[in-house]
Amino acid sequence: MENNLITIHDIAKALGIDSSTVSRALNNSNRVSLKTKKKIIDKANELGYQRNLLASNLRRNKTNTIGVIVPRISRYFFSSAISGIEKTAFEKGYNVIICQSLEQLEREENLINTLAANRVDGIIMSVSMETLNYNHLDGLKKNGTPIVIFDRHCDIPDRNNVLLDDFAGAFEATNHLIEEGCINIVHFSGPKNLNVYRNRLKGYKAALEKHEIPFRENLVLNSHLMQEDGITLAEKVLRLPESIDGIFSANDVAAIGAMQYLKQKGINIPKDIAMVGFSNGPTSAVMDPPLSTIDQSGGKMGELSANLLFEQLQIKPLERESKTIIVKPSLLIRESSKKKKK
Repeated sequence: MENNLITIHDIAKALGIDSSTVSRALNNSNRVSLKTKKKIIDKANELGYQRNLLASNLRRNKTNTIGVIVPRISRYFFSSAISGIEKTAFEKGYNVIICQSLEQLEREENLINTLAANRVDGIIMSVSMETLNYNHLDGLKKNGTPIVIFDRHCDIPDRNNVLLDDFAGAFEATNHLIEEGCINIVHFSGPKNLNVYRNRLKGYKAALEKHEIPFRENLVLNSHLMQEDGITLAEKVLRLPESIDGIFSANDVAAIGAMQYLKQKGINIPKDIAMVGFSNGPTSAVMDPPLSTIDQSGGKMGELSANLLFEQLQIKPLERESKTIIVKPSLLIRESSKKKKK
């Protein structure tokens, strides 16, 4: 017999006892003597029996599994969030299925359907850049499957969220550049359909307003904020009529691409152009010069998201009340933004 085909009936046949006795013993029932239990467990181990946990859990209408969907696992923020989710899930006795949408709506829709078909108990997700409506999440609500949205805000009623205060982070980053003497500050922004980038743009504008610096639309450069986008945006910066002395990028990835390009063109950072990113990925600290950035606290957001999901799982679907948790960001000042040497 192959190991993966071993059943309680095979164990019962090998020992010449009833299958019901084997089942009770493997479930540690007190209706079976310790001596018989040991004999059954020893035979199960000898034959290579493995319990079908999926079938057992489905009988209880519970799989002890949650799904996680992120745009890109390679992004430091999302890998940190996954680590926080997995740590919390493990402590709760849950398994985690990790998926990535690669910023594609169609892929995100397929992943939602796949996770639902696999009967996950709940889902934690950060939506893709292409996600403009959320109809593909309706089935989860109908099935009573709780979902927690983290990082990227979605305009969905009755949904649980764990979000960063993106406005505050962008305000702090831009305010820091201004206090370092920058006046002509470019903002690298992401897709306008995502609230996360709209809020970072609002924070940038608010800092300018505080210091009575006029907002100029041409200093806001939009892209998908990949590293190659950072290079393209840096090229545009050098062609602007204003003498740019600061850049606030809505993520570190584009900021790093821009830094590398500007340095190749002989631009001194921060003397000529000071720079601040957003996310605090590991590469930002080892750049030359090290990149100032906003710490998104990915691990903390992951833990908060998982705890909120498990909190919802303890409540009957019709009795659940949505909750939003806001995480405060922090500015990490490094050499890339220090125009004024202390």
